[in-house]
Amino acid sequence: MQPLQWRTREEQEAWDAARLAPYGTRASASRGRRYPEAGQDPRTAFQRDRDRILHSAAFRRLQYKTQVFVFHEGDFYRTRLTHSLEVAQIGASLARMIGANPDLVEAISLAHDLGHPPFGHGGEEELNALMGEAGGFDHNLQSLRVVDELEIRYPDHPGLNLTWEVREGIARHETFFDSPPVPEEFAQFPQPGLEAQLSSLADMIAYCTHDLEDALAFGFLQESELRRHVALWREVPAVTASYPYTPLDAQAMECKFRVRSLIDRLIRAAAQETLRRLEKHGVAAPDDVRVLPEPVAGFPADIYEQLVALKDYLYSQVYNDPRVRRMMFKGRMILRRLFEAFAGNPELLPGNLQEQLASGANRFRVVCDYISSMTDRHAMDLYDTLFQPYERSLQGPK
Repeated sequence: MQPLQWRTREEQEAWDAARLAPYGTRASASRGRRYPEAGQDPRTAFQRDRDRILHSAAFRRLQYKTQVFVFHEGDFYRTRLTHSLEVAQIGASLARMIGANPDLVEAISLAHDLGHPPFGHGGEEELNALMGEAGGFDHNLQSLRVVDELEIRYPDHPGLNLTWEVREGIARHETFFDSPPVPEEFAQFPQPGLEAQLSSLADMIAYCTHDLEDALAFGFLQESELRRHVALWREVPAVTASYPYTPLDAQAMECKFRVRSLIDRLIRAAAQETLRRLEKHGVAAPDDVRVLPEPVAGFPADIYEQLVALKDYLYSQVYNDPRVRRMMFKGRMILRRLFEAFAGNPELLPGNLQEQLASGANRFRVVCDYISSMTDRHAMDLYDTLFQPYERSLQGPK
């Protein structure tokens, strides 16, 4: 009897190819990495990318970066980390349903917010304004910069050296919240690949439904008002508790159950519509998706219209709530003062960043990279160190 052996990369790739539809992206057909790599790693290229992202410092820092509600306001609010994990799960489910590559969707989804600064979209808006004369700031492009340049893990090249397909998905991640500029490297096709498009759909589903759940749980929204104003919510069936919940527990359970049902409905609708478009266009290979004049992954028109209405309602009732706006204001003020302090006094920067400046790096971009990498907590602590007279200096490395 032959001893058991682990699957080789070639065997993994063959199994990977067998489960995909013709238009799914095969790891063995990747356009490759920026820097050649040797070795016999048994994982496929996209599995390696996913794992590199999970182990990166930038991914860990997402734990303390604001999604909508600042993390220190409550332990149960979603953060950029939990959001990214939820996008990856929804995206992988979509990929499996239609025969796309779930490993590639997971990798893109886990990395899509690596470049987000502290304090959510308010922080991004502030950094973009501060960098107005130095190239601006966009979190998609910053995410690409993180994986290409800023992560330090290898002796012979910067960054994580991810595959072209994952980097394309990061650079061209697009939702109704943002439509970033497309870097020249990825502008050769009108559209990104199918898996990149699925990651964008998953982001929209996760963003709206999970922010909705948080807003209901913490009193920013009332279920009765939501039912009155949001068609998607009205169409999700109510549930009658059979388990002997207390009244308040039953109310909380029903909310979570209905959000779960809404996620399920959106995933099924997106999968069905995407398959319809794939068939309509006769897509038979991954690049067939890229040359189409419009995305092939999407929602039916009526569902998309209702999802946009839900997004608009969340903006008016949650994202523009004075309690949220006050924290955004405070976050923007913290980032602005930190940026001005470091840009005007670069000797305050950590030693490695001063070395970058000495070698000719752009001062404003170095400061922007530094601040955008911070967690909310680090930014607030550093603000106190610089501007509160009785605050001691931060402990730890320079």
